[in-house]
Amino acid sequence: MNFKTKLLFGLGIGISLGAYAQSDIRPVLTGAPFLRISPDARAGGMGDQGVVTSTDAFSQYWNAAKYPFSTTTSSVGVNYTPYMSKLTNDVFLLYGSYHQFLGQEERSTISASIYYFNMGEVDLTQLVGSEVTSMGTAKPNEFSIDVAYGLKLSDNYSMAVTGRYIRSDLSGGFNSDNTLKAANSFAVDVSGYFQSEKGQSFGDYEGRVKAGWAVQNLGPRLDYTGDEESRSYLPTTARLGVGYDLFLDDLNRVSVSVEASKLLAPGPEIIGYDDNNNPEYDVPNVGVIEGIGKSFNNKKSIMLSGAVEYSYDNAFALRGGYFHESPEQGGRQYATVGIGFKYASFGLDMSYLINTSKINSALDNTLRFGLTWNLGTESSNADY
Repeated sequence: MNFKTKLLFGLGIGISLGAYAQSDIRPVLTGAPFLRISPDARAGGMGDQGVVTSTDAFSQYWNAAKYPFSTTTSSVGVNYTPYMSKLTNDVFLLYGSYHQFLGQEERSTISASIYYFNMGEVDLTQLVGSEVTSMGTAKPNEFSIDVAYGLKLSDNYSMAVTGRYIRSDLSGGFNSDNTLKAANSFAVDVSGYFQSEKGQSFGDYEGRVKAGWAVQNLGPRLDYTGDEESRSYLPTTARLGVGYDLFLDDLNRVSVSVEASKLLAPGPEIIGYDDNNNPEYDVPNVGVIEGIGKSFNNKKSIMLSGAVEYSYDNAFALRGGYFHESPEQGGRQYATVGIGFKYASFGLDMSYLINTSKINSALDNTLRFGLTWNLGTESSNADY
């Protein structure tokens, strides 16, 4: 990314923040925001939801409790997402995941993933007299590494616990005055998944009910500056979804699902009024648990999505979805479409995002790619 592009991008951010400051729009801002960006091309075609959709290699990001219902004993997934592709070609997200059944009974799983956000290269300059001189190049980036354990508590319900290490380096290794440093933290996810057995549905068709929930990124705040008063909350998120699979026959299946999610981090609160009686806002400096409680004061922070997926013989899939966020909280509103192919043990997923909001999206008109590889054999779940 050249200096001119970086400058224009920075000005764009400044204009957006200025618009927020002059209106009632008060989005919840957190540290490590990359954790809120879906790294899954399949979910990217289904309104960016995955807490209740059928198990795949990328379930680690959404709900690790889905893995005990996997139809394969082991899988690997890799996903590439270009970011801000209208402005630059060196900003991207890369995600890799792995899962494996433990024991012959196939009731428990171990899984892991790594998520990397490369923010490109930033050319740093300063004005010395009347000349602009170079101060070097910064390479900001963020990443997380996590491991999860999932267990079937019954034939129809499972739970999982995930531990995650997070590192957010916004200075990119260049920090002349030591005011900004890399922030490190850890977090925990807890999730559950329910999948009924096939039963009589509409007409002569069979159907299956699914439900899932997850509380993600619950952990200490990120410290970028060493100042106790300016630590950033993690993007702690609660998700809840329900879905239904309709089996038209042995080869054709239609799945529908809806999901609601909420950011469990406190937003700006009124701390006083200026001389013109205009409210002044600030993010409360409280503990993580108290911050979760304060997040419920934000009545418009619930995000909704809906999706439909048609699958033929688990070899071909068509997908569509829609995501909605309140304009006061960021205004992300977009439709998504996707397609999936599978041959032998390999799978390819692609998705495309179509922005429907007046607010620009960093993923607008972006094509996402995901590759999966089933390392093992069919599990006992393949019979259901």
